[in-house]
Amino acid sequence: MADPNAKLPTYVHLRPGQDPPTLAPQSYRIVIIVEASGSDDWRGDIAEWIWQIGSRYVVAWGQSCEAWHDSIDFANLAAFDFGDVPDENHIMTTWHSDEPLSEALWFAGVCAYHPDVQLGDTILLHIAEEDREGPILEAYSLAQISD
Repeated sequence: MADPNAKLPTYVHLRPGQDPPTLAPQSYRIVIIVEASGSDDWRGDIAEWIWQIGSRYVVAWGQSCEAWHDSIDFANLAAFDFGDVPDENHIMTTWHSDEPLSEALWFAGVCAYHPDVQLGDTILLHIAEEDREGPILEAYSLAQISD
């Protein structure tokens, strides 16, 4: 059963090309829900933002989720001039291209952990033309309930 005291994730909606919000750095767990495509350069900018805010685990789902995964890995390596990344600075990444959203959300809430860092808040980063905060937060909550 899900922890009734668990904090709800933060929903962030971005239209392709839109600048991300300013967030205080911490070791975020981020679920990228991609329902609209943007340019490769914009995806790279968002990956850099994910690094800069301190994210240490990213679950990517939806359109081009493998490309999002690769962009985040690239940003993580670039931050260390493509040399060794210290364990505590490594961003764990997974992509879930052949799964329903509910399974990716379950994975994020139940399985996504970092071996060297205590993860902080969860962000549901929704890349889409239209905001769907209510339904996506509900889907996340439902995905955390197990029999």
